[in-house]
Amino acid sequence: MGASSGIGLATAEAFASRGVKVGLAARHTESLKELQDKYPRFVEYASIDVTKPEAVGQLLQLIDALGGMDIYFHVAGIGTENLDLDPEVEVNILNTNSLGFARMICAAYRYFRKNYLPGHIAAVTSVAGTNGIGRLSAYSASKAMAQKYLIALEQLSNDEGALISFTDIRPGWIKTPLLTPGHHYPMEMDLEYVVPQIIKAIVRRKRVSVIDWRWNILVGLWRLLPNCLWTRMNLTISTPDNPLP
Repeated sequence: MGASSGIGLATAEAFASRGVKVGLAARHTESLKELQDKYPRFVEYASIDVTKPEAVGQLLQLIDALGGMDIYFHVAGIGTENLDLDPEVEVNILNTNSLGFARMICAAYRYFRKNYLPGHIAAVTSVAGTNGIGRLSAYSASKAMAQKYLIALEQLSNDEGALISFTDIRPGWIKTPLLTPGHHYPMEMDLEYVVPQIIKAIVRRKRVSVIDWRWNILVGLWRLLPNCLWTRMNLTISTPDNPLP
């Protein structure tokens, strides 16, 4: 879910190229159709907007077209700096990253539970969910929500004996269309470097995977900071098109 570009599209192609049947979904389907043309035996796709109530039914139709589902992988998300705190921008981010996330993760959970399948739900959240980031207020809050939501559903799965496992993938900055063109971001990574690590985390059903080791160390330090210090920090998200100091 969210396979039109970036992590979603690159991961889908990596699986399809290995002979794994994948179902692609996104609001815009041009790149999905191109991937189906490239791997016609292994790719199905559908136009799905996670912010719409009908997205649940559309997901079930895509699952039927695939002949079933073993892993649900949620990548759909948006984010931007919003220093003006424009309410519409904040609400739009939360609508996609929180409400849309809950809508689709719930749909996948219910599918596995209803069909008594040992399913696997994987999702890309972010290291930004470690704490509230002033320049990414709605984005960081939505990613924290997503992380807690997966924990809650894992507890529910254990309580119900639903046999559903979860993988929370938390990357740092990755060169995708989500980032501002012409800007440099701290410890920025390429898709070619990140995607193999994502695939490894999914295949091994790792519970939490912070990508990469540098970010793992950094977020560990973030967790140690009390709010009285964190809220006084000036975090620079990106710099214009010149080398970082």
